[in-house]
Amino acid sequence: MPQVAQYKVALCQLPVSPDKHGNIARARARIEAAATAGAKLVVLPEVWSCPYAMETMPSYAEDIDGGRSPSVSMLSEVAAASKITIVGGSVPEVASGQLFNTCCVVGPDGEIKAKHRKLHLFGIDIPGDINFRESDTFTAGQEPTVVDTDVGRIGIGICHDIRFPELAMLYRSRGAHLICYPSAFNMSTGQLLWDLMQKSRAVDNQLFVATCSPARDPNSQSDFVAWGHSSLIGPFGEVLAAAGHEDATVIGEIDLSLIRAVRENLCRENLPLETQGRGDLYRLIDVQRECSS
Repeated sequence: MPQVAQYKVALCQLPVSPDKHGNIARARARIEAAATAGAKLVVLPEVWSCPYAMETMPSYAEDIDGGRSPSVSMLSEVAAASKITIVGGSVPEVASGQLFNTCCVVGPDGEIKAKHRKLHLFGIDIPGDINFRESDTFTAGQEPTVVDTDVGRIGIGICHDIRFPELAMLYRSRGAHLICYPSAFNMSTGQLLWDLMQKSRAVDNQLFVATCSPARDPNSQSDFVAWGHSSLIGPFGEVLAAAGHEDATVIGEIDLSLIRAVRENLCRENLPLETQGRGDLYRLIDVQRECSS
């Protein structure tokens, strides 16, 4: 367990416009305000620096590895100035001629501690409702991401990554206390699955889950409208903090002692799943560890 047993996490549910510089300035102000309010970890939404439109995504893409990323540069400056950790939502990243949906985790020293490229690309076709396919624009990432930060070990997923329980199980097996999912569920999948998915990943793995969505624009002319409802979920599946669909920052507290309580014989609701699992019948295989050994 990390030295920090309790800390505040802020979920910045930001409105997004076609004005990239305006989006960056708004995010900076909101992160600074969250840090002033005591947050040690700040989470931003999926694709917060530009509209979530596949046809315009390449024009907003940034070269993170090449140092030409105004979005990530801002995150580094604010993290260092405020001495906080930032899970930087995601921005479109261009690398080796490909486009990725990428989340950078920035530490209180301003350095990038990890970079997660969205692993599972979303595609949906509901006749008369929505037709959307990320794979027409993005390339899928190839590596799960677990990062040690000043507030503990965090697993990172982006939006559709939350639909795959194996990824969350892998993060627990690697010692994550919290999984952050910057997300932009749409109006259809949000109403059906948003709350359910967060609670399922938290309860199944007995850890905290934080999600952060863009704010909903009720006047949007786009085919993609965000559901909103950024949330912090505890290891019992309890809602610790939640936004509505509007522009908002919500702050909740993570108490890592709850993880030990729910996993061991320390409370009435304890569920020692790790010792009750049937490893003789089924098990999770961590492919990267198998290959390295």
